[in-house]
Amino acid sequence: MGRVFEKRKYKMFARYDKMAKGFTRMGKEIAIAIKLGSADPAGNARLRVAIQNAKGLNMPKDRIDAAIKRASSKSEANLEEIVYEGKGPYGIGILVECATDNPTRTVANVRMNFNRHGGELGKTGSLDYLFERKGVFRFKKDNLNVEDLELELIDFGAEEIETDEDEIVVTTAFTDFGSMQKALEAKHINIISSELERIPTSTVELTDEQVEEVMILVEKLEEDDDIQKVYHNMH
Repeated sequence: MGRVFEKRKYKMFARYDKMAKGFTRMGKEIAIAIKLGSADPAGNARLRVAIQNAKGLNMPKDRIDAAIKRASSKSEANLEEIVYEGKGPYGIGILVECATDNPTRTVANVRMNFNRHGGELGKTGSLDYLFERKGVFRFKKDNLNVEDLELELIDFGAEEIETDEDEIVVTTAFTDFGSMQKALEAKHINIISSELERIPTSTVELTDEQVEEVMILVEKLEEDDDIQKVYHNMH
């Protein structure tokens, strides 16, 4: 009974940590959006996207409002977006997207984690050939006519449309992100998230043991509050 309780408690704390990390990430997304635009979502498309994604993570409205107010503070206003690139164990390519007010601290922590876990931090642009930026939109299926919607969304840049019982996932080219976002908003579609993701152009297949080794590095990087997202080309 004790072990079962401990296991459940561990899973509960893991879920809480993941949620807290997600809220921190969205707070920074909101801050950067306001830094680059304004605090008015009506006139700031990036802020609308950030708020929408925060709601998709079930971030409470008061937390979202607090993040918007905090965005004008000195610490939040100094946030910079930086991407670091490196190789993990077995040559796996890893891209690390950061939002930080102290790049010196951030790069030191990123390098430390690569070095400690069988990887090596690389030069900017060294992995450009391994990843392609794509717009990825996720929204509820609801009562939408999927066949008609697919035809309409192709006109706005949809490259791939995947569906399951509850959701629809639409992938676009980087350059079509804005037009797709506007099209979905105009249709009043219940968007869960819309993000620019880095999709690997090719993947490397590893054994289960090798995957676990690489994931130790990925998870250590993801624990850092300066890091927004970590991408890899592991299959």
